[in-house]
Amino acid sequence: MSEGHSPRIGPARLDTSVAHNARVWNYWIGGKDNYEVDQQVGEQVAGMFPVIREVARADREFLGRAVRYLAGERGVRQFLDIGTGLPTADNTHEIAQRIAPGSRIVYVDNDPIVLAHARSLLTSSPEGATDYVDADVHDPDAIVESASGTLDLTRPVAVMMLGVLNFVLDSGEAADIVRRLMAAVPSGSHLVLTHPTYDGDVGGEGNAAAMEFWNAHATPPITARGRTEIAAFLDGLEPVEPGLVPCSQWRADTAAAAPVPQFGAVAVKP
Repeated sequence: MSEGHSPRIGPARLDTSVAHNARVWNYWIGGKDNYEVDQQVGEQVAGMFPVIREVARADREFLGRAVRYLAGERGVRQFLDIGTGLPTADNTHEIAQRIAPGSRIVYVDNDPIVLAHARSLLTSSPEGATDYVDADVHDPDAIVESASGTLDLTRPVAVMMLGVLNFVLDSGEAADIVRRLMAAVPSGSHLVLTHPTYDGDVGGEGNAAAMEFWNAHATPPITARGRTEIAAFLDGLEPVEPGLVPCSQWRADTAAAAPVPQFGAVAVKP
């Protein structure tokens, strides 16, 4: 996930002595691109908040459903995936280009281990394009400028921000980042969003303590938000049915999908 509080020139230094979100998340979903410190913190957080592994899987499955919906039903052919994290199976470009080989995808992250794995993201169908941008979510203008080399910003773009705004601790700044990104893309573009919550009705009561531990032992610092705060990020956009719901339940393959304390939504710019 994107991290840091100011734009940087070049990749950040890889620090394997402190757990980092991209690597811990990779550990939770069964990946191998992590270190002992990531595993230790991941186990501690999972012990405090056992649903976190379900959240990680649900978030990843939401990505797949959202990309299939946008590429298959809405005809979206451009994706700006901010805070992409470490590559796993069925990355955004793989899903989109299976449906529409001409799709163009730009991944954005600034974690050095993600940058080291960028080559595995940069495989594209001959008809399409895939690129990687080393940039910080706190600098949306730099993201847009860099992405414009691959994406045609006069045509609709899916701006994907899965588990990213929770690393922007100030809600006003987070909302401003969304506004600036969506202002840079035309009508018919979409925002794809997931965000952790502490709301009790979806099982988020334990998030506060788990995040307190995380912030003391790992990086970058993180926050959860309530449903109303997260919904505010969609201001000015038109949510696609079923709106803002636990990401496990957004257009789920089964009506019996259990909620997780991570909201998800897809919204279109009118």
